[in-house]
Amino acid sequence: MARSSGIDSRRAALNILEHVRTGKTFEVALDKSLGQLAEPDRRLAHELAAGVLRQRTELDSQLGPLVPRGWTSVPPQLQDILRLGAYQLTELDRVPDHAAVDTSVTLARDTAGSSSAAFVNAVLRRLARAEPRSTSIAGDATERLAANHSHPVWLVRRWLDAFGLEETEGLLRWNNTRPHLVLQPARRDLEALASRWRAAGIEVEPAPRGAGLITKLTRPADLPGFREGDFIVQDPAQALLSRFADVPPGAVIYDACAAPGGKTIALGREAKVVIAGDVSLSRARRLAENLRRAGSGREHVVVADGRRPPLRRADVVLVDAPCLGTGTFARHPDARWRVTPEALSALEFLQTELIALAAAVVPPGGLLVYSTCSLEPEENRAQLERFLAGHQDFRREPTSTISSDLLSLEGDLTILPQQHGMDGAYAARLRRTP
Repeated sequence: MARSSGIDSRRAALNILEHVRTGKTFEVALDKSLGQLAEPDRRLAHELAAGVLRQRTELDSQLGPLVPRGWTSVPPQLQDILRLGAYQLTELDRVPDHAAVDTSVTLARDTAGSSSAAFVNAVLRRLARAEPRSTSIAGDATERLAANHSHPVWLVRRWLDAFGLEETEGLLRWNNTRPHLVLQPARRDLEALASRWRAAGIEVEPAPRGAGLITKLTRPADLPGFREGDFIVQDPAQALLSRFADVPPGAVIYDACAAPGGKTIALGREAKVVIAGDVSLSRARRLAENLRRAGSGREHVVVADGRRPPLRRADVVLVDAPCLGTGTFARHPDARWRVTPEALSALEFLQTELIALAAAVVPPGGLLVYSTCSLEPEENRAQLERFLAGHQDFRREPTSTISSDLLSLEGDLTILPQQHGMDGAYAARLRRTP
């Protein structure tokens, strides 16, 4: 069979899935796999890999009955090739069936030989000929939702308890969409950015709550102003978090878990100085690159564990804690397959340490901001209540910089994807009493 003209994008998608399977994040996998692909191929590779990750359970349920010896008998790499082919056959009307099958067969031949290519060809041709069928399973609602939307059962059960059926279904649907690129101002304001891009023929529209600009483009580096540091890529929820922090001008700020730097850049616009720390050397290097490109020059990177602050005091301390990241599954389609109850327990312990030890840097009258991109109460409200119970010299201090419908009854920032159309986020402002 002649090599298909679309093989490069499919090969890149397979590489992305292989990197994710070996433990790399989707973002890192994209960086390692897309290389010098042309923009249309980059978009297709991204769409294919993300689509497979978002619909893995459903795809497996369609492919499994077509494998004589059972789905578990198929090697992981061939499973990914079959999933890529099945996703194109069932979800992408613009891809002809023969193209979906032929490119998958080519991938199988190149990676595993002729017999594997024949196997992939037979399975996908059976799928292409099969009548569309419902993949819903009977019985328990939790298992049905988890299967239909490709999410871990234990997590769906938690969300049903927390949000109820209707909102959980909305959250699961949101997680299976591909969010647009959202751009935030850095060295130029939002109005100037919009004017420049529209003059260049680039369509942009306001993000939810006016928190940034949405574009359908996928490569930020191709936009005018990228090299000059005029803007950064950041979800509206994180931009609103910086707004919620309501940091006074001229403050000394310690950002304890700063990478990749979006909030550091936002806070640095009016700060006296921002000490931006991260425990990971590689993440600190990425942070430094982002600050060199788009920072104000008042941000300074240090490699430091947030549990061992590199300074004695700061007017404002931000603890954007490592978390399960359940509010960002739409943007990170691989994350749902890595989260576990055990990881939640470990992160909860780490967060308790981080907030308690970072709080020691806050002087009387200073401000402590705790935040996550999680939807789980153990990482959010319960974490705050535990901290406040043991630190009675801190109290919540609500802010008027955020619409009240984004705030909990206690005044904490509480953004839910299914309600607000952006990543999930949580934050609390705590003032240390003089």
